[in-house]
Amino acid sequence: MVAETKELQVPVQELELGMHVVRLDRDWIETDFLMQGFVITSIEDIEALQRQCEYVFVEAKVIQSSPPPLQTGRERRREKQGLFARVTRQKAVQASSAPPPTGRTNGTSAPPTLQRKIAYISKINVQQELPIAENTYISAKGTVKDIMSGIRLGRMIDMNQAREAVNKVVDSVLRNKDALVWLTKIKEKDDYTAEHALNVCILATTFARHLGHDETDIRKVALSGLLHDVGKSKIPDHILNKEGRFTDEEYEIMKLHTVYGRDLLINLSTEDRIAIDVAHSHHERIDGRGYPRQLQEHQIPYFAKMISLADCYDAITSNRCYDSGRASMEALDIIYKCKGTQFDETLALEFIKCVGIYPPGSIVQLTNGEVGIVLSTDENNKLKPKVLLVLNADKQVCHERVVDLMNNARDEHDQPYAIAHELANGSYGVDVRGYLEKGLVLKGTGDNDF
Repeated sequence: MVAETKELQVPVQELELGMHVVRLDRDWIETDFLMQGFVITSIEDIEALQRQCEYVFVEAKVIQSSPPPLQTGRERRREKQGLFARVTRQKAVQASSAPPPTGRTNGTSAPPTLQRKIAYISKINVQQELPIAENTYISAKGTVKDIMSGIRLGRMIDMNQAREAVNKVVDSVLRNKDALVWLTKIKEKDDYTAEHALNVCILATTFARHLGHDETDIRKVALSGLLHDVGKSKIPDHILNKEGRFTDEEYEIMKLHTVYGRDLLINLSTEDRIAIDVAHSHHERIDGRGYPRQLQEHQIPYFAKMISLADCYDAITSNRCYDSGRASMEALDIIYKCKGTQFDETLALEFIKCVGIYPPGSIVQLTNGEVGIVLSTDENNKLKPKVLLVLNADKQVCHERVVDLMNNARDEHDQPYAIAHELANGSYGVDVRGYLEKGLVLKGTGDNDF
């Protein structure tokens, strides 16, 4: 009896959880899947494949033995299903033994199950939400600054003020998932600490919404994100704002912000205590090489695993005193490569899906050399967004116009527009802030674009 690995062609209507998709009936680039090859882990994965493909190729082990006795049609169907039944059954057993979605794991909520996962829709369009979101962002950023400066002066954290800021952030994200994310693209090098805390709060809130958490847990995630770095208020300024690499001694001092954060939050009320775990554990790693306690994977709080992804993504894409911000796709590539070692693998893949290949606010260069800003993406094909063109092929300012790649828009040479690659904010003098202030990012977008 010999087991041989083969690729089997399977109609998308017959896909099951646990199947390993290795090829599609079309090029991967024509779909919105981020990875070329993946294991189906959710109903959403199956639905996405059914929308975009007619059949796929899955990896299976075929056992060759002596010719079997004649079988009935029902027995043959049962055997065909059995190729992946063991994997599916194992997942079902794991799911049934997992804590319920309202239970607690290491002081945090567990991930929502498929049955309890909430599907959110944007209640208003981004044009309506953006002015509200701008006020929310400015106010919340001021709150973070007040908290950090207050700690340096020996004051207690005003949790009512923090909760008020968080509630406004969550309310905005629940109304429209894109407006506040747009504002995280604006990076102020001199305000990095406060801005980073707020951006992590926004990204974590959007991520929790994407994962289908209930509103109560989303607000807890948001508060944890806002306060995850409060311990940095105890780090000396000459280290916190140092340009260039830390010495070994400085790095050890910098790592203490996780302990300081725990100590500052230790007296929080029961309903807010998740923020203590996140402040203390957001630099722990799945492989046990994180700090400050070198926790093993099962010991790291679930919300800390979520916040660590938002923390890393915003840090990589931000201008810091010792590093220039990099493009979103580069940050996602780093997260993908670190899944299973630094980050929880399942959450890392979901975070990549949440952010998307070309998120709104990304600056992109097209194949003909023109440069634009991504306005919105189509859920069914994230590789073909709506783009505001701002520079011509010679990188000179041009008359702004919107092109929709989903409609196969063509350039002046009758060539179809396509994105070549993403650029970091500020490339060729294109700064998202200026276009947001002028309102041009919303020019030409209809109510149903977001």
